[in-house]
Amino acid sequence: MNSKEKSKTRIFANNAYAVKTVWEISRERIIHTAVSSVLGYVEWIFMSIFFLRYVINAIETEAPFETILFFIGVCFVVFCLLAVYDSYLNSVVIPFTDNKIYRRLYRKLYAKARNVELRCFEDADFYNRYTMALDGSAQKMTGSVSYFFQVLFGVIAAAAAFSSMFAIDPYSVLFVISPIVGNFVFGRLMNTIWGGRYTDNVKNNRRAEYVNRVMHLAEFAKEIRYSNIHSLMMKRYDDSIKGNQAVADKYAPKAILYTWAQNVTTFALVFEGIMIYAAYRTIVSKTMGLAELAIMFTAMSTSSWILIGMFKNIMEAMKNGEFLEYFRTFMEYKEKIPEDQTGIIPEEKVRSIEFRNVSFEYKEGESVINDLSFKIEGDKVCALVGHNGAGKSTIIKLLFRLYDPSGGEILVNGVNIKEYDLKAYRRLFSAAFQDYRVMAMSVRDNVLMGEDFDDPEETTERALKCAGVWEKICSLENGIDTIMTREFDNNGAVLSGGEQQKIVAARAFAQRSSVKVFDEPSSALDPIAEYDLYKGIMDESRGHITLFISHRLSSVKDADIVFMLENGTIIEQGNHRELMSLNGKYCEMFTKQAQNYLADETYEEGMFKKSEIF
Repeated sequence: MNSKEKSKTRIFANNAYAVKTVWEISRERIIHTAVSSVLGYVEWIFMSIFFLRYVINAIETEAPFETILFFIGVCFVVFCLLAVYDSYLNSVVIPFTDNKIYRRLYRKLYAKARNVELRCFEDADFYNRYTMALDGSAQKMTGSVSYFFQVLFGVIAAAAAFSSMFAIDPYSVLFVISPIVGNFVFGRLMNTIWGGRYTDNVKNNRRAEYVNRVMHLAEFAKEIRYSNIHSLMMKRYDDSIKGNQAVADKYAPKAILYTWAQNVTTFALVFEGIMIYAAYRTIVSKTMGLAELAIMFTAMSTSSWILIGMFKNIMEAMKNGEFLEYFRTFMEYKEKIPEDQTGIIPEEKVRSIEFRNVSFEYKEGESVINDLSFKIEGDKVCALVGHNGAGKSTIIKLLFRLYDPSGGEILVNGVNIKEYDLKAYRRLFSAAFQDYRVMAMSVRDNVLMGEDFDDPEETTERALKCAGVWEKICSLENGIDTIMTREFDNNGAVLSGGEQQKIVAARAFAQRSSVKVFDEPSSALDPIAEYDLYKGIMDESRGHITLFISHRLSSVKDADIVFMLENGTIIEQGNHRELMSLNGKYCEMFTKQAQNYLADETYEEGMFKKSEIF
């Protein structure tokens, strides 16, 4: 089977996948959709063919008026009941099941998004596919269910209508050829146009949505007002709109041609042909009476419309199947580091961490970590220092298994971390990341981050005190129940960057973990606040391993071990005094930074006394 045939098969399989998925979530929706489709076709065929035939025949045979009236009355009652059911379906069943389906589907999508490795979100192509998977997936799923039953029962209804046409005039069924050509040939070509345009527009739409977020989020408000970034953002927005216009122009000529051809072959040729043929038999050949003419015309019209609707649903299902491919491929993606990976349950106490000949690269050929080896044993405070790009934060990401090394291995308590149950393994660590995010939730939730504690209030208070921000939180009207940011609450707290960073640090203090990690925890703090924070870190370091990254070497003087990194490998290690005595890279960096704290502007390199350095 060639790739095109596989693609067609996959498109239809995607619709079957959608029906199966919805069935697993809401069988009620499937059953009601099937019943509604059957009743819709029955009502349509009955009213346009059998009802009309009965009434005309009754009139021609001079049936009693009461009989005709009774028949019409019964039909009226039945159709009123069908209208009640239709109202119930649209007012109760569909809204209820829509909500259920949407909730379950998006929970599955979000769970999958959480389960894929971090690298995926840094891959633009993968992120585009994820965006398309999110784009109206629930509507497309329920749409596929509707199309499935419309096509299934449409075939049966069309067969019933054709049999009525054939009974009147065998040649009348030839008129179905035109809509078949219109829908299968030109309809498929239009689906190709729609699919190509949708895919080409994804990148442009993402840029436009990014501008939209920037323009309405408070965190960007200051930059927009005191800089000229607004004009650049508007240019990006205009470029995305121009990009969409270019895509529209690209497909417009073919879209116009195919749409015209589809309309002509699907509608004009069918109905005009029926009128001409019926007029010929009635007026010229005189082989058909007016009663037969009326019945044949309605039967042919009904059959044609059923056929047109059926082919339209097939085309919509095919188009839907192409869109659902993004959802399905995303859900079927095999994670390299699945968050639900099972394995050995680690000991609660981390006694040792070892990197053994570890190498890593974000992109092929661009090495970040090179043959890195070090070992931490016992409850020590360890610092990772070095210039930007030295690999400090990458080491933490590898330790947390946000990425896996491209070479070597990482061991915790002597076991390769790939062998551990991932969720249980990650619970060994608590962290305050440099690229932190404050959630639009209460201070308490921002500290506890959804974890359960025996006494959440006491835990929150202790963590905030360790981070040096307790007094500030107490000054807020609602204390630890104050909502952070004003995105959803006009009374929310908008704290300074340093205060937010302290709350993030409090997250690490709050968690019951064997290893605490602080990635540049003081980058937004003044020297006094920095001193207080690191004092809190040192006080809390007893009984577990503490790792922290810092550019300010004054903060690492009390660390048990300092690892000096350069180009993804350790070039020096030891405590502060040992590294200063080496008079190497660490000593050079520390000395250069120290001069910034001296009040004497006449300082010259080398003027430090040893007592000041150590």
